[in-house]
Amino acid sequence: MMDSVRLNKEGWQPIKPTLDKIAAIKSRKEYQLVTAQLDRKGENTMMYGIGVGADQRDASVNIVGVGQGGIGLGTRDYYLNDDEQTVNVREAYKKMLKNLYMMVGNDEATAERKMQAVMAIETRIAKASYSRVQLRDIDANYHKMSYNELVSDFPGIDWGNVFLASGFPAFDYVDVGQPEPIHEVEKILAETSLDDLKAYAEIKVISGATSQLSDDFRNEAFNFSKVMSGVQQDRPRWKRAVSLVSGTMGEAIGKLYVEKHFPESSKLRMIELVKNLQTALSQRIDEADWMGAETKVQAKEKLNHFIVKIGYPDKWKDYSGMQIDEQLSLYENLGNISEFLMQDELKRKVNKPTDKSEWLMTPQTINAYYNPTTNEICFPAAILQPPFFDPNADDAANYGAIGGVIGHEMSHGFDDQGSQFDKDGNQHNWWTEMDRKNYETRTKVLEDYFSTVEVVAGKKINGKLTLGENIGDNGGLNIAFRAFQNAMRDNPLKTKDGFTPEQRFFLSWARVWASNQRPEYQEMLITIDPHSPNFARVNAALPHIDAWYDAFKVKKGDKLFVPKKKRAHIW
Repeated sequence: MMDSVRLNKEGWQPIKPTLDKIAAIKSRKEYQLVTAQLDRKGENTMMYGIGVGADQRDASVNIVGVGQGGIGLGTRDYYLNDDEQTVNVREAYKKMLKNLYMMVGNDEATAERKMQAVMAIETRIAKASYSRVQLRDIDANYHKMSYNELVSDFPGIDWGNVFLASGFPAFDYVDVGQPEPIHEVEKILAETSLDDLKAYAEIKVISGATSQLSDDFRNEAFNFSKVMSGVQQDRPRWKRAVSLVSGTMGEAIGKLYVEKHFPESSKLRMIELVKNLQTALSQRIDEADWMGAETKVQAKEKLNHFIVKIGYPDKWKDYSGMQIDEQLSLYENLGNISEFLMQDELKRKVNKPTDKSEWLMTPQTINAYYNPTTNEICFPAAILQPPFFDPNADDAANYGAIGGVIGHEMSHGFDDQGSQFDKDGNQHNWWTEMDRKNYETRTKVLEDYFSTVEVVAGKKINGKLTLGENIGDNGGLNIAFRAFQNAMRDNPLKTKDGFTPEQRFFLSWARVWASNQRPEYQEMLITIDPHSPNFARVNAALPHIDAWYDAFKVKKGDKLFVPKKKRAHIW
């Protein structure tokens, strides 16, 4: 990656054998086989996705999954909407595709034809694909069937060769997450000319390799990114190289990161904070006047069964089988690495029980997550750094920042999706009908309120798409503030720098989300991101937190004031 001289000398030659392999395809049957072989090396040449993960209705075991995919712009909105920015993104994407075709030897007319063919294919897939909101509907995205049913219900795909070429062992059951786009792919494979199908596979190879070839390919991809996200300057090569290694050998990098940046004292402090937040959430559940006793018992049982992961995994991944050859190009090495990682995952998961010790994020990731099928909350070492967590800061700062994050992830266990899973990670309804109705009435307040928040001129937050994350922030702040109050009983704090402890709690939360984002980037986020934009995680979240009104003496007539009866009171 760092040898720019070699990359620029090689140009696009590293991908030529792959493109030649696609060009040599003689039939539709061979097309499916070859694209599956390439997908095994991370080429994303198939028009759908295959993988393996926990069965959401029997979370003790893994199940093979088939789902929608195949669209280069990531979400259907970019193909179907006609607002100004979406049209700009779509036109920039078409320009990039055409230029990439010409950069590998196609004349302009051929490049134009191939680009139009790809756009036609991807638009068909997009029209059949589920929206970002529809993908949040857990029941609508689960269709378990036997392998034989898959073959009979979706006969237009050569499943036997696809799974064999992809390295899957034989299996009995599969979950087809989104049947409609898979049926559309069947039609595309049958109706589209072989030349156009090959053009589709070609562009997946070329566009996927832009960072692995000469600088002109990277520049072409970055020019598109400038339109989509508004970013004006590419990251330095060394940062891109670090990201590349971190993405392929994440836990190897994570081990080094932890040794340097995450002392055991920080882990012990986090364990204490998590316990305090669990106590606070238990108290909030007890006090929820909208929830009956029967459901409260189930909720607290789930809370008590949380698996808590802090900092780093107990057992590190073994990368000793990964082969890297300096004689091969960067593109070839990354293809081999992708194949190794995929085959390793299939070996560990297909026809195997779920491994609850597995981490879904690396220690150097500045993020956290809740996983409903394992009922776990995970806080990598990198988020346990300032401004989220500071071992030298007082409780007001830490409970307002990392405390809010801990509470946020805990709340995901009880958000509109997580609340459908039990203590063991299985999806089933543990709510009474009345309690579920009360819950949905309260969460609808958040959905409706955030839907009124304008991000850029004429563009508002999608309250349905962001509901789960907004519930997470709402619950997280209330839970963290209760835990902070509990801590203050034993260790009262004084006013500091003119701010009370309660005010500093909320200021700490606001500091975490302080940022400046370009309008194009904000438009991209409200299209694809289930999180509300950073400013709204403060200015739209806090007006629903009663303690914030008390801390800052917010009253009617103030800009962010929301009447108490119109606030979302959940946890």
